[in-house]
Amino acid sequence: MGRPVSDSEHALLNPEELGPASGFSHVVQAATGCTLYLAGQVGCDATGTIVAGGIVNQLDMALGRVVTALAAAGGDPETVVALTLFTTEMAAYRAARAPIGTVYRAHFGRHYPAMTLVGVTDLADPAAVIEISAIAVIPDATADRAR
Repeated sequence: MGRPVSDSEHALLNPEELGPASGFSHVVQAATGCTLYLAGQVGCDATGTIVAGGIVNQLDMALGRVVTALAAAGGDPETVVALTLFTTEMAAYRAARAPIGTVYRAHFGRHYPAMTLVGVTDLADPAAVIEISAIAVIPDATADRAR
């Protein structure tokens, strides 16, 4: 079902009754630490310009921005306990599952937090097709070093 929680890691729990989890975890039990709530990140550069190339390129940039935000607070991808992805192009997301998986693993490795994918009509930036928000819990010792 999952690993026990220690002071420095989160347990990824996948109860058999919920069926197999592929590319995400059903439940993440956070260890003690500092909770971070990351604002939605879109696939834009530092000037706010959305990258060209569609959903895969925008996902790549948005995940990179999530990792950058985590690092600023002393976290890393393994401290993420939940990701929420919002997309205006659900069909494109489904069609690009393989390259999306490759891009995801380039940023998060094989760490699969609780994850939700939501199809939406619009995002705040009309050129964006995907936006990602995250929740992370970083160990107390790491959080203290980041302050």
